[in-house]
Amino acid sequence: MIEARNISKTFGENLVLRDVSMSFEKGKTNLIIGQSGSGKTVFMKCCIGLVEPDEGMIRFDDRPFSALPEKRKKYIRKEMGVLFQGGALFDSLTVEQNVMFPLNMFTTMSLEEKLDRVNFCLNRVNLENVNTLFPSELSGGMMKRVAIARAISNNPSYLFCDEPNSGLDPKTAEIIDRLISEITEEYDITTVINTHDMNSVLQIGMRINFLYKGELWWTGDKNTILITENAELNDFVFSTELTRRLRH
Repeated sequence: MIEARNISKTFGENLVLRDVSMSFEKGKTNLIIGQSGSGKTVFMKCCIGLVEPDEGMIRFDDRPFSALPEKRKKYIRKEMGVLFQGGALFDSLTVEQNVMFPLNMFTTMSLEEKLDRVNFCLNRVNLENVNTLFPSELSGGMMKRVAIARAISNNPSYLFCDEPNSGLDPKTAEIIDRLISEITEEYDITTVINTHDMNSVLQIGMRINFLYKGELWWTGDKNTILITENAELNDFVFSTELTRRLRH
């Protein structure tokens, strides 16, 4: 489990997060939703240590991540997999080299062991015979699947996904959603997903947190999000044609 307690963050005079507390359960797809500028990405960066909160504490299974010195934080970072918006593959590296990158950084595996793990992860995301290709030779959906393979290559306990469906068509986005959900349950990972895609919310939203202007405004799941009386959440949810149809 990941716990964030009373997280606040200000950049200059801009208060981005105000006293935000959330918990993310193991083996579940935990979603953070909200409009652009609501603080989702900054909150996730606080969770993985790319941004230091001004106040509050992030805990990973009772380990006080925010309070640890940088040298000790790296041991928890080894347990994290991160899927960045857009995939963030290294253009100059092949698919195989991209997926192997965390293994080179964090393990003492032999080359043979690394190759076995790379092939296992690529097979798990339904990609074969792509090891020697470069990102420029892949479709958008294939790049996201390679990025997922890289994120799980080090067998993480925690998986963070920032807008995993950004730039994808609806069908491909559904495949990515299903893949992340399957991997979460299969390997019992604590998965945290930033998204504004209501299709994702309604398909895989086991636990949903709605951020509004930097504050936690609502918590629930995909079964309750369409019947809430929270006005700001309703404005966000029913801004798409899909959810308007479901409501009526």
